[in-house]
Amino acid sequence: MKFKPSEISTVIIVDKKRGGTKTLQVKTKHISRLKHYGAGILAVIIALTGTIFYLRSENKQQEQEKQQLMAQVTKLKGQIPPPVAPVKQTNTAQTYIQAIEVKLQTINSYLKKRGLKGFSTKDIGGNGNAEESKLTDNEKYSLYDEYLDRLLHAVAFTPMGYPRISSLTSIFGYRSDPFDSDHAEFHPGIDFKGEKGDEAKCTANGRVESAGWYGGYGNCVRIMHANNIETLYGHLSRITVKVGQEVTAGQKIGEVGSTGRSTGTHLHYEIRKNGKPVNPVSYLSLNN
Repeated sequence: MKFKPSEISTVIIVDKKRGGTKTLQVKTKHISRLKHYGAGILAVIIALTGTIFYLRSENKQQEQEKQQLMAQVTKLKGQIPPPVAPVKQTNTAQTYIQAIEVKLQTINSYLKKRGLKGFSTKDIGGNGNAEESKLTDNEKYSLYDEYLDRLLHAVAFTPMGYPRISSLTSIFGYRSDPFDSDHAEFHPGIDFKGEKGDEAKCTANGRVESAGWYGGYGNCVRIMHANNIETLYGHLSRITVKVGQEVTAGQKIGEVGSTGRSTGTHLHYEIRKNGKPVNPVSYLSLNN
C-alpha cells in the first residue's frame, strides 16, 4: 500500500561503528504520538512492578500466618494428655448410678408432661444407716433397682399433674348449683379454664374405658389406670381416642368444649378410686 508523501516521515539511523546510515519510513502520526506511547509503556511497567511487590508482600504475610498457626497447633498438641487405657467397670457403683440416672430421666419425662418438677439426679445413694452397712454392694444395688422400678411404674400409671395447664374455675366438693343458685350440689371433680379446641391430655398411662356421650358430662373420656384408679375428662368438644385404646401420660385425648350440663367452655376433670370420686388436687403435686 502506498502512502501520500505528507503522511510519511523518514527517520535516519546512524551506525557510528560502521559509519553508515539507514533510513526508516514511518507514519507521521506515530511520531507525533511517540510521547503517548512512551507514557503508556511506562505506566504498564510501573503497574507490573507494583503488582510484583504486592504479591511478594502478600506471600510473606501468609507465610508468617502459616508459621504462627503451626506454632499454635504444636502447642495444643503438647497440651493433649496421652490416651489412657480403658478401665473395665463391671458391677461398679458408677455403673449403677448411671442406670439410676436413666430411670430418673424417664420418670422426669412423665412428670414434665404433666407440668410437674422432676426428681434431682444429685446426691444419689443410701442413707448410711447400720442395716445398710451390712449389705453387700450387689444387695444394695438390687434393692435400689427394685425400688426405682416400683417408683417408675407408680409414676407412669398413677394420675399426676394437670390435664391442661391453666387456672381452676371450680374446685372439688359442695358448691352452689350453677343452674340454680338457691341449691347446692356436690362437684365430684375440678374445672380448668380453657377455650374451645384447647388440648386435653391424660395424666397417666392407662386404657380408655369409654369415649362418647356420658349424660351430664357431655362428650367424655374415661381412662382406667393402675390400682383401680380412673380419670374422667368431661364436656369435651371433640374426642380423639377410642374405647380399648392404650394411652400414655401427656397424650391428647380430646379438646376442651362445653357439651352436656355446662354453663361455659371448660375442662371437667375427675379422679375416681375404687369407683368413688376423690379430690384431684391431691394428685396435682408430689408434695400434697
